[in-house]
Amino acid sequence: MTERVTDRPAAGCPRGPSPDRPGSARRMNRRTALRVAGGGTVGLFAVGALASCAEDPITEPDVLVAQEFSARSDAAAATAAIALEPQRTDALTVIAAERTAHAAALRTEIDRAIGVYGDGTTPAVRTPAPTTTPAPDAPPSIAALRDQLTSSQRAASDLAVTQSGYRAGLLASISAACAVQVGVLLV
Repeated sequence: MTERVTDRPAAGCPRGPSPDRPGSARRMNRRTALRVAGGGTVGLFAVGALASCAEDPITEPDVLVAQEFSARSDAAAATAAIALEPQRTDALTVIAAERTAHAAALRTEIDRAIGVYGDGTTPAVRTPAPTTTPAPDAPPSIAALRDQLTSSQRAASDLAVTQSGYRAGLLASISAACAVQVGVLLV
């Protein structure tokens, strides 16, 4: 049995929505659907291109900057303390050298996190390195230096648990070194 196909709809059964009836939608033909899909695709590429051309948002300073500043302050304090305690020059020199090395390691990690472009240049530094070493107002006593190093040790330890990988290990190592400086070198 074959069915008869006609161009006219059966009585009472209109073909597609009627524009004169309320609540009926216009039919979308294939050409309109392809235009909408193509326009959406072009729009996605345009948004992606614009987003990649936009400047990077200014981010918060690196969390290691405070640790670097603390290390530089501790090194300057240890060097200044030699004037009050010349008999402890060897221990204070070791502390100053170690804290300077900590500051350098922290700065290296901060710079590494900023990244390097393919041509070998680095982007504009968002967190500049300190240009001067902070100097204490007056040479600190050994007790004051001990308190300062203990504070640095706690700060590095607290920050280490929030970091991962190399950063966590670096901060834990710095914390351990400060604990040794307080517990062994400044006894």
